Amino acid sequence: MTRTFDAIIVGAGQAGPALANRLTGAGKTVAIVERHLVGGTCVNTGCKPTKTLVASAYAARLAQRGAEYGVLTGPIAIDMPTIAARARKVILDSRKGNEDWLASMPGLTLIRGHARFTAPRRLEVNGETLEAAQVFLNVGGRARIPDFPGVDEVDYLTNSTIIPLESVPEHLVVVGGSYIGLEFAQMYRRFGAKVTVVEQGPRLIQREDEDVSVEVRAFLEAEGIVVRTDACCIRLAQHPGGVAVGVDCNEGEPEVVGTHVLLAVGRQPNTDDLGLDKAGIAVDEHGYIVVDDALATTADGVWAMGDCNGKGAFTHTAWNDYEIVAANLLDGGKRKVSERILGYALYVDPPLGRVGMSETQARKSGRPLLVSKRPMTRVGRAVEKGETHGFMKIVADAETRKILGAAILGTGGDEAIHGILDMMNADAALDTLQWAVPIHPTVSELIPTVVGDLKPA
Repeated sequence: MTRTFDAIIVGAGQAGPALANRLTGAGKTVAIVERHLVGGTCVNTGCKPTKTLVASAYAARLAQRGAEYGVLTGPIAIDMPTIAARARKVILDSRKGNEDWLASMPGLTLIRGHARFTAPRRLEVNGETLEAAQVFLNVGGRARIPDFPGVDEVDYLTNSTIIPLESVPEHLVVVGGSYIGLEFAQMYRRFGAKVTVVEQGPRLIQREDEDVSVEVRAFLEAEGIVVRTDACCIRLAQHPGGVAVGVDCNEGEPEVVGTHVLLAVGRQPNTDDLGLDKAGIAVDEHGYIVVDDALATTADGVWAMGDCNGKGAFTHTAWNDYEIVAANLLDGGKRKVSERILGYALYVDPPLGRVGMSETQARKSGRPLLVSKRPMTRVGRAVEKGETHGFMKIVADAETRKILGAAILGTGGDEAIHGILDMMNADAALDTLQWAVPIHPTVSELIPTVVGDLKPA
């Protein structure tokens, strides 16, 4: 039996339901196929639950620092079942919201199952064949499991399986010193765990400028997190105390024993069991679906959105993928992925807000630069809050006087960065930002001052 639709969307993550809403609103019949949980990574194992846990960890940290603010309390205790329940409720409420939204769409059919291509624009789900003139892939990604020696012989956690924990690990070893690993490292340290971060590279978050990496390491270590970089000999083995993680074959303690191990060494796309070859859909060497500037794949009538296309690994980039596809197909637009100015955040405390080029990337471009940097100790709001770690930095083109990128590592940095992101999207010159009259006292008010301090680099 074959069922025919105007469009099939594979995956009910960030981009899928939104596109289904636009397509059904245009009178099209749409099938959305989901093999696991509606809402995708963000709702179920990513942004929603992790930032809920980050909020609990921040509350714990404030409570621990209460005396600094003149707030005297008794001994601080962590109720991990309640913390986990908060995260679980956020997940379930958001997932239900997405499911209710899908149920409200006329012409939408939600099919639970694993979709695989059998031919161009033809998929099989639960033994049934589905066909459509247009197919949209929104299949997301998952934690990459490295081929470390012994990885198959031990129990380990991923970003998905650590979220439901209802007890605090005695010693959490985080393998991977980048975005996901550092967020969990700090939150569980604040929950009371001993935490060690093991990173193969020479420094943490190597995608960022070195001064960002150094500052993040400093405030994490100040909270008692042990950081082992240049871990050239990572291996895993069972141990009476939990799991032994080999760190270095040459210097320092050769291994760290943790009661729990979190593997946070990157993500991989969910493209390895879709039968893409039968549909003529190409992938790159990392398994990401190859797309053009309008997110079309190498197969006619097929588009790929979200984490599976390698054009962004964020909820907001997946949503923007939906906007691009919908605008081009339904509104006569000519939007392109290459026009997107990328911004993102690292939700350690204080957070890192980033947009555009890093200073390192800008210097590699060879253009004349203007650079300015100001420590958060000179930001009044940070001083008033007693949260002065970090700095803000702006990089601009000396000839065009346009902002190339910025980093705000400090309290409110994840929000304040949007002032610069908006200016870059508006293609505004530096003077426009410098002449702004910001609200006092805020973190954002120092941005015009940093712009005014730009000097040739």
